[in-house]
Amino acid sequence: MPANLTPQYLDAERRFREAATPEEQLAALNEMMATIPKHKGTEHMRADIRRRMAKVRTEAARKRTSGRGPTWHHVPREGAGQEVLIGAPNAGKSRLLAALSNATPVVAPYPFSTRTPLPGMVPFENVQIQLIDLPPIAAETAEPWLFALIRQADGALLVADLASDDLLSSMEETLTLLERFNVRLGRGGAPSEGDGDPGGRGGSEGAGASEGGAPEGAASGSVPTILVAAKADAPGAEGRLDILRELCAGRWPILAVSAETGVNVDALRAEMFRLLDVIRVYTKARGRRADLSVPFVLKRGTTVQDAAAVVHKDFADRLKYARIWGTRMFEGQMVQREHVLEDGDILELHA
Repeated sequence: MPANLTPQYLDAERRFREAATPEEQLAALNEMMATIPKHKGTEHMRADIRRRMAKVRTEAARKRTSGRGPTWHHVPREGAGQEVLIGAPNAGKSRLLAALSNATPVVAPYPFSTRTPLPGMVPFENVQIQLIDLPPIAAETAEPWLFALIRQADGALLVADLASDDLLSSMEETLTLLERFNVRLGRGGAPSEGDGDPGGRGGSEGAGASEGGAPEGAASGSVPTILVAAKADAPGAEGRLDILRELCAGRWPILAVSAETGVNVDALRAEMFRLLDVIRVYTKARGRRADLSVPFVLKRGTTVQDAAAVVHKDFADRLKYARIWGTRMFEGQMVQREHVLEDGDILELHA
């Protein structure tokens, strides 16, 4: 029996192969086990995943008892995806987390107020996105677990401080440390409606996501990234934003935000969702209305067959066809297993 592996499983398997730490390995293996189709054709694969998980746990426990192993932090994924806030000391990450989410970080005028990962849930329309405030990227906090969390995230918000005269040097130090620890920040596409600069000027910073795939320019294995220019209300912010554009031209899309005044906070929520490159799909039973309050969140490029396996394992093998209601389809149009779904599609499965 064919395995019919889902895109979510294949993505988790790629992260396992690229994992550099026990933290990354175990997180990827857990996701592999959660997303692998459950049928006879995958019995051996599931057993192999369980063996790998046991081996990683054993090795991690041995390092802890020996006293020579490092401390690792793991934040279980929640919501539509997991994104991280990264930046230099005092860049404004904690204030952004407080403005975007339900979290209550320590917001202080002194650096290094964040010492451990602090997650919060960011609402966007009918989904929640997990956002983790990490300790600042600096030589004093450059521990392997910090960079492991960045590598395994679905997206990154690279925060630059528009209130700082040391903007360029702090950005260069941050990027140097990320490179030293093998963290690659990929291009996440352009903000939807201009770059949100404090002067209100329009204009897009960079190309958008390519049709049905990863954002243009995104490197394989890199973390999709938005450059968040924080403290856009600060004196001199507009001039520093121009400098930031010159420094990072073409590398990442830029969005200027003020957590104090609320400028572009909602736009940042929308950009966080776009950064995940996912779609929301709804299901309905024959003759009934769809429940549009809680969608299935799937990777862009997911087919009807993939979605059926996520909805219920039995549908994957028994599926005959589906009907779809969506913006690009006729109402209730019949489609086959290979049909690629779009954001907002309503799916009626027929077995």
